[in-house]
Amino acid sequence: MISVDTLTEKYLKPGEKNVEDLYRRVATFLASKEADGQRDHWASEFLENMRAGGIGAGRIMSSAGTGLQATLINCFVEPVGDAVSHFDDDGYPGIYEALKQAAETMRRGGGVGYDFSRIRPCGSYVKGTASNASGPCSYIDIFDASCKTVESAGARRGAQMGVLRIDHPDVLEFITAKRTQGRWNNFNVSVGISEEFMQAVFGGKSWDLVHKASPNDTLKAAGAFLRSDGKWVYRSMPAVDLWNTIMKSTYDYAEPGVLFLDNINAANNLRYCEQIAASNPCGEQPLPSYGCCDLGPVILTRFVKNPFGLTGSPYFDFDAFEDVVATQVRMLDNVLDVTVWPLPEQEQEANNKRRVGVGFTGMGDALIMMCLPYNTAQGRSFAESVAISMKNAAYFASVELAKERGAFPLFDADKYLEDGTFASTLDESLKAKIREHGIRNSHLLSIAPTGTVSLAFADNASNGIEPAFSWTYQRKKRAANGGHSIYDVEDYAYRLYRHLGGDVSKLPDYFVTALSMSATDHIAMMEVVQPHVDSAISKTINVAEDYDFEDFKGLYLKAWKAKLKGVATYRPNSTLGAVLIAPSASTEQKDQVPDLAPAVVVDPMRQMIERRPAGSLPAVAEKIEYITQHDGKKTLYLLVSFLPVEGKSGEKHLRAIEFFMPVGQSAVSQQWISSSMRLLSLAARGGFLERALDDMRKVTWDRGPVRLGRYVKEDGGSVPMFHDSEVAAIAYQIQQIIAEHHILFNLNSGESEETSAAIKPVAKAEPAVTHGLMAGKKCFECGAHAVVRRDGCDKCTNCGMLGACG
Repeated sequence: MISVDTLTEKYLKPGEKNVEDLYRRVATFLASKEADGQRDHWASEFLENMRAGGIGAGRIMSSAGTGLQATLINCFVEPVGDAVSHFDDDGYPGIYEALKQAAETMRRGGGVGYDFSRIRPCGSYVKGTASNASGPCSYIDIFDASCKTVESAGARRGAQMGVLRIDHPDVLEFITAKRTQGRWNNFNVSVGISEEFMQAVFGGKSWDLVHKASPNDTLKAAGAFLRSDGKWVYRSMPAVDLWNTIMKSTYDYAEPGVLFLDNINAANNLRYCEQIAASNPCGEQPLPSYGCCDLGPVILTRFVKNPFGLTGSPYFDFDAFEDVVATQVRMLDNVLDVTVWPLPEQEQEANNKRRVGVGFTGMGDALIMMCLPYNTAQGRSFAESVAISMKNAAYFASVELAKERGAFPLFDADKYLEDGTFASTLDESLKAKIREHGIRNSHLLSIAPTGTVSLAFADNASNGIEPAFSWTYQRKKRAANGGHSIYDVEDYAYRLYRHLGGDVSKLPDYFVTALSMSATDHIAMMEVVQPHVDSAISKTINVAEDYDFEDFKGLYLKAWKAKLKGVATYRPNSTLGAVLIAPSASTEQKDQVPDLAPAVVVDPMRQMIERRPAGSLPAVAEKIEYITQHDGKKTLYLLVSFLPVEGKSGEKHLRAIEFFMPVGQSAVSQQWISSSMRLLSLAARGGFLERALDDMRKVTWDRGPVRLGRYVKEDGGSVPMFHDSEVAAIAYQIQQIIAEHHILFNLNSGESEETSAAIKPVAKAEPAVTHGLMAGKKCFECGAHAVVRRDGCDKCTNCGMLGACG
């Protein structure tokens, strides 16, 4: 069962047998913050709260009380300044300083969001080095590569969010970057949208792409100019064209998302002391520099009584729910004092403001259990009631905590409650209490995605605010060894309905899935809940593959007009895969495990593979002999592992997936060889091995040509081949190993010789001393530096290649 496997693999620690053991570990550790004589009491309170449905987010449940030097905070926002190293003129960490901070944060278990807008654009002038800047997108490549190599505490790969403002000169490259397969795989990306830009879109106006950094002379000559506000205009374009570019990329690739920055900052309780320009990786926590996500969802399905009306009218126990929310506030406040902080700046930011994020999960299933369709006014009214209840209970609890522990240090009652802030919308009686006693936490609410948490602790209740994806479906789950397992999964409410005697072959109309409602219904739900959440809501708007593009753009305009803080959509298409595989409506009604939906067509030789599969693989060991001018004859041994894969039409292939050079080979270059093998293995699993090998063959050194292999001439004869370096020679030989092994496999599989002949390996290497070569330019055929001018033409004295004449 996937819930049990998820709990065991991700959350249970050595010695823990069940969820009760885990709850006790977490409750005891979080109560350690309490005063002497109160710890046992609060450990008991936190334990009962978790049993009732008030749990911590993934990092808390996984790491609290384990002794690991891992953070209990799910995510952060890190600043990136306009400098390569150290700090920029405004005090923000330079790019490589920010990279170091991000790596430490991810190593401790936290995801990271960044605003890259401070980085000067491509083509701007760098005075210190008299050079041109490469722009933020090139540095995002580096952050992406770093994330690949950093495995977070508890075997969790880092997650990242990259944001660029809509007025940055490189925003077009940013918007379209993920159209390139494999680029920024470790990033979600969003464009920071301003109110001024949206007005320009509606008004048909031109939009300036600007930065304070001066452009180079070429850009100035092309029309770049200094604006009156001190910013350089690199170019201007119709705002609607830029908006349509965002929409098209999002329509086809599900990214970038959008963050409505002015909506975020206008309602911010702390707008008097911070400016927000980015969010955490999933978007539910817009945060300032070094801000954090201290999250704890409440499982809504635990509070529905008489579910489905089968034993009486269903109702929601608001009193019990508010009690759990109140205890959540104290528990999450404690997290800030007992967690490991990756950086001192994060700890200081948290102590100054004490942000927490009480949320909920299971809204979709709770509505079903209340007999309320998600996509109706009645369903939205219930959801709004839950959000209001949670808001009031959380803010009241934080005021009570301020009486005991004091308000957060940067609290200013007049500014905190001034018109326009979220706090100004609270009930008058609650605002009066805040003025009198202060409040412990600047922000208290956040609706986050709860994927594995809902699986492990809510018995696969619907995720966060989302409706159920499907009643029965198949889910791919990544295993610890890098492979995937496929589970047949049933939604919690669906399974409970059947267990209580309901007929799942004739589901009532309040059983509504994400795929069966309109896209505007998703927006409508966010529209009624967002006014009661001081941070933001993480929600995906699912649309059909054939959803009209103009209607799709309309969803974003509706979200902006509704004062939402961000939007993410998903439209399945040939470039996007799926973790969840839903059945057709007909099979769903039959209560049967569905057949898999048609798979997205992906080249099996280039599809990304997260890790090497467990177990043995077919492999070949190759002895490589080559000659260098510096060291003479050299010998190395290389192992190449192959993964059997099935092609688009069912044909079989062997895909090179792993390269290994046995240790102990007596060569001063062993270190770079081992490093190259690891990088090639990553390239092979990433689907770009050919490109990596081609690049390796371009590497040069200063020790003269390296002889390896033979070049087959048109007349059938062969001559030695020469390479520009040891690296290039080994890359060449790896290409030959792969080509030859591919042919042998296909012949053994019954493929015709004509088909196999399409890949023709060069003859085996036969190192021997060659005489008679004349020193000259490099030959583009055989690689020998033996091209001389003879009879008015370039001619290779090794292979006979005839080049340019005249």
